[in-house]
Amino acid sequence: QVQLVESGGGLVQAGGSLRLSCAAAGRTFANYKVSWFRQAPGKEREFVAAISRSGTTTSYADSVKGRFTISRENAKNTVALQMNSLRPEDAAVYYCAAGSGLGLPTRTHAYDYWGQGTQVTVSS
Repeated sequence: QVQLVESGGGLVQAGGSLRLSCAAAGRTFANYKVSWFRQAPGKEREFVAAISRSGTTTSYADSVKGRFTISRENAKNTVALQMNSLRPEDAAVYYCAAGSGLGLPTRTHAYDYWGQGTQVTVSS
């Protein structure tokens, strides 16, 4: 089992920045790839960014490429999502997810463990 807890959400003006954090407890965190997903009201949960077990490989949704950066510190069992130049359409509940399979999949079913989410609100 891996327990994931997100933090860092909040209210920010369009153009501003937020840094989300995902803290893990349980099994060896470095054994899992980690991704961020988000879900806005009335919409499906969508992939945002992913990072490999070592942190050397990352992947981003086209909608956030160049604005968001995912990183991890395995020694601290944390993954961060730095979000810059935020837009109203970035508003959602953001979830981190951990998985043990291959690659950096973008589909939710590829991930075994999920956090409870943290709300991000962007005012225009």
